[in-house]
Amino acid sequence: QVQLVESGGGLVQAGGSLSLSCAASGSIFSGNVMGWYRQAPGNQRDWVAGITAGRNVSYAHSVKGRFSISRDDTRNMVFLQMNSLEPDDTAVYFCNQLPPLPTWGQGTQVTVSS
Repeated sequence: QVQLVESGGGLVQAGGSLSLSCAASGSIFSGNVMGWYRQAPGNQRDWVAGITAGRNVSYAHSVKGRFSISRDDTRNMVFLQMNSLEPDDTAVYFCNQLPPLPTWGQGTQVTVSS
């Protein structure tokens, strides 16, 4: 069964930090490239960051230097540490494979106030 559960979102002031977590079923996670995505109101869902099984990471230009993705293969989890948050980071954040599977979790809301 495909399962993705994101958590850790919240309301934070600009310049603050949040740490997101995603628990994925083993069939999604094991050995696969995992990614974080986000969708702001009225916008399409965009890729934010990715990590391979070998821990190679990549980031969208807009978050590079501020966000950090990591994974824990023993728990089938992927994380996103977000620092120096900006109001434009406000969105619902999702995790999925990279490229993504058709099934998505509910996401976690991140709101950054100015």
